[in-house]
Amino acid sequence: MEVQGLLSGLGRIVGDAHLLVDPSVVASYETDWTGRFGGPALAVVRPSGAQQVAHVLQECAGAGVSVVPQGGNTGLVGGSVPRASGTQIVLSTLRMTGVGTVDVADGQLAVGAGVTLARAQAVAGQGGFEVGVDLGARDSCTIGGMVATNAGGIHVLRNGMMRSRLAGLEVVLADGSVVRRMDGLRKDTAGYDLPGLVCGSEGTLGIVTEVLLRLVPQPLARVTALLGVASTSAAVAVVGRLSTMLPGLEAAEVCWADGLELVENAIGVAPVLSGRPPLVVLVEVGAWSPGAAATLLDELAGAVAGCPEVGATAVADDRSGRERLWAGRERHTEAVATLGVPHKLDVAVPRGRLAAFESAVRARVATVAPGSRCVLFGHVGDGNLHVNVIGPDPDDDAVDEAVLSVVADHGGTVSAEHGIGVAKARWLGLCRSEADRAAMRALKNAWDPAGVLNPGVLFG
Repeated sequence: MEVQGLLSGLGRIVGDAHLLVDPSVVASYETDWTGRFGGPALAVVRPSGAQQVAHVLQECAGAGVSVVPQGGNTGLVGGSVPRASGTQIVLSTLRMTGVGTVDVADGQLAVGAGVTLARAQAVAGQGGFEVGVDLGARDSCTIGGMVATNAGGIHVLRNGMMRSRLAGLEVVLADGSVVRRMDGLRKDTAGYDLPGLVCGSEGTLGIVTEVLLRLVPQPLARVTALLGVASTSAAVAVVGRLSTMLPGLEAAEVCWADGLELVENAIGVAPVLSGRPPLVVLVEVGAWSPGAAATLLDELAGAVAGCPEVGATAVADDRSGRERLWAGRERHTEAVATLGVPHKLDVAVPRGRLAAFESAVRARVATVAPGSRCVLFGHVGDGNLHVNVIGPDPDDDAVDEAVLSVVADHGGTVSAEHGIGVAKARWLGLCRSEADRAAMRALKNAWDPAGVLNPGVLFG
């Protein structure tokens, strides 16, 4: 590899202003949000669209240099930052910020891969729609990155994950060929679902450059409630009952008292419920018809009254009030980061096994990493918990091994929504069979035989 020749070629493709080589500028692209993963990059290249991406990939392939795609760099598993080799180019999608207009007839919106979720939400809202997937990192995460990781978030219960919101896709493959499926047809069985394959592939099959979003109607009203309960099993029972009683249930989240206390002390978010219940369940309910909107508060109150497990409650139906109720849940990640570099394990088990898993994982962490701090929170409606362990050295993966083994014991997945990245590649076999992994490797080898795209991700 002749570095200067490669950099000159990349500069000709994207313009020298969009080829970043100054170490002080490149540094922000080299480490992921957790601070646990990263490495030096040869350079950061910022193409403007599919054609420039294609030329960048061809240039890098010719030089034998691999490419790490990166959006908003909000990843938590090391999948969008360079590895330790120092021989990789980071390809940033942040210049791909084109936004179309809402297609009201089909409920669709075309956006560039570098558009933030918050921006897409704002444009969708102007047409009376929503993206349908929402994350706490909405102001910085990008739509392309959300597709690459098949992002989940707080409304999966009603709207599904990012793959469910994908109406079309433009993606550049490793050899520079451009696959464009942006017609948005609701019925189309002509061959393989290539956008569906790319979604969740974490940049190992191609680089997403444009996305056609399948939007959902914006509700006429929303009500958010915090419900204090005494145990994880009670939380699961409450959410199960509300799921059958509230057709507009959009979100069901859970936090434990120690996590909320951390958010209070580290961030200054005051507790909402009195008495500090052991767990707090947050639920959000929407209404899409005028009649349902008028009775939404009463409907939620009636459903909660049918849940004897619920103690203290707080309810809000205005935007500022709902944001106040959400603050304790959404700022957990920020609060955890104040304690040090965390081991973040994003996992899911069948909802009926959630209580047993919570108990077992706390016990295992205490055994493997005595003196560590374990903070749990997550999406109780989906059986998805975020297990955060602070204390063990970032390079010591014994606690990761312990937590993910407990997940496997309870019939779960080692990645619910953050992806496998490099953080969990060695444990993919805990939830995917040998035949399953072989099929994925065959697909990767067929689409990217030279291993140009995101080496080390998914397969190690």
